[in-house]
Amino acid sequence: MPVELRTLRAFVEVVRQGGFSQAAKVVFATQSTVSKAVKQLEDEIGVPLLDRIGHRSVLTIAGEVVYRRALRMLAERDDLVAELDELRGLKRGTLRLGLPTMRSNLFAPLFVIYRERYPGVDVRLIEHGSEQLEEILRSGEIDLAASLLPVSDEFEWQEVRREPLMALVPSGHALARHRSVNLLDLRDLPFIMFETGFALNRLILDACRRRGFEPTIAARTSQIDFAVELVATGFGIAFLPQLTAEKFRHPTVRHVLLKEPQTEWQMVMIWRRDAYLSHAAQAWLAIWRETHPEG
Repeated sequence: MPVELRTLRAFVEVVRQGGFSQAAKVVFATQSTVSKAVKQLEDEIGVPLLDRIGHRSVLTIAGEVVYRRALRMLAERDDLVAELDELRGLKRGTLRLGLPTMRSNLFAPLFVIYRERYPGVDVRLIEHGSEQLEEILRSGEIDLAASLLPVSDEFEWQEVRREPLMALVPSGHALARHRSVNLLDLRDLPFIMFETGFALNRLILDACRRRGFEPTIAARTSQIDFAVELVATGFGIAFLPQLTAEKFRHPTVRHVLLKEPQTEWQMVMIWRRDAYLSHAAQAWLAIWRETHPEG
């Protein structure tokens, strides 16, 4: 049963973007073309892949299987193209890099060195939450992504930085006078979390579950400064890596060390295990090891 890669790409983007219209923008096609491609794929496979509920499309059980396989097939295709390009001796390469919106500034000095050494390499940067970057990496659309430990066994990783987490509490709260706290000390307070896709959420929520409770989530935001402002009003508490917290000091917010097992903030650079890693990506990792030997 022949399945064309273009129909797989259209199907994957419909799932990833949450609908046909957004997927059409990503693949530079009309919504009608994307819809026909997905219908063609369903006809070739012989089962429905999407359950269309109003304006939403939800994966069927068969769709989940095809989606996972499609990600692997498209990633293999991209690996093949990249490897053949380098075998042809192209002088201009491409580094496809994914960085988290939180702490992407950590990599600014590395960009300067990389540009000086490899001026012909085109660096294509995307920024998202770590969990979304992992999904994009899984599909083969980027070579490397920054994420937080723990990561799936399907990825190789190289440590970038580790820091303790700080609990941000209103200065008038009794816990603001403590040097350190654990999650049981905080369990009765509302939490201010980041939007879905930030790996820091996973780190905190997993630690709470190990302690046997689900926190009350008062708000979610993608903006660090807004989270800090909410803490200042007494709306709830938030969590940040130590150096990030230092950059967002507020006169009525106190930073208290979170002394909790398995909650150290450990940023790593990840790539797909056993996948082809371009010379451009290998050079990025090599420069990081060279400039950060302690890592």
